[in-house]
Amino acid sequence: MSATESRARTPIHLWIVGVVALLWNAMGAYDYLMTQTRNEAYMSRFTPEQLEFFYGFPAWVDGAWAIAVWGAVLGSILLLMRSRWAGLAFVVSLVAMILTTIHNYGIGDGLEVMDGAGPLIFSAVIFLVGVALVIYARAMCNRNVLT
Repeated sequence: MSATESRARTPIHLWIVGVVALLWNAMGAYDYLMTQTRNEAYMSRFTPEQLEFFYGFPAWVDGAWAIAVWGAVLGSILLLMRSRWAGLAFVVSLVAMILTTIHNYGIGDGLEVMDGAGPLIFSAVIFLVGVALVIYARAMCNRNVLT
């Protein structure tokens, strides 16, 4: 940072957004871990057809899902650390989430298997939160809060 640039004071909303983002993304990480480890108690709420759908993801979908989840967790941590890299982590996470959604509802039969629009609506909410986090991180960079 040059002598003419200075780090802006941390607004209270950064801490609020950062903590809420970390908690939100930790729930996604928990879901990912429970699915990947095939946790019996967690996965018992799904039908055999849904389990077959989840366990049949191609490797690239599992990889994209991992990047989406862990990229969002990393972005949340970087946001709390006031790092400008938070925005990039959120962008990478969002792109990976879009890829998994394309597979689940475009290429795969997720709409049919998941029995209703609820999961699609929830995916839209995840997408909107991801977009909001990208915009927020960019705004904080522009205000020199993230450096």
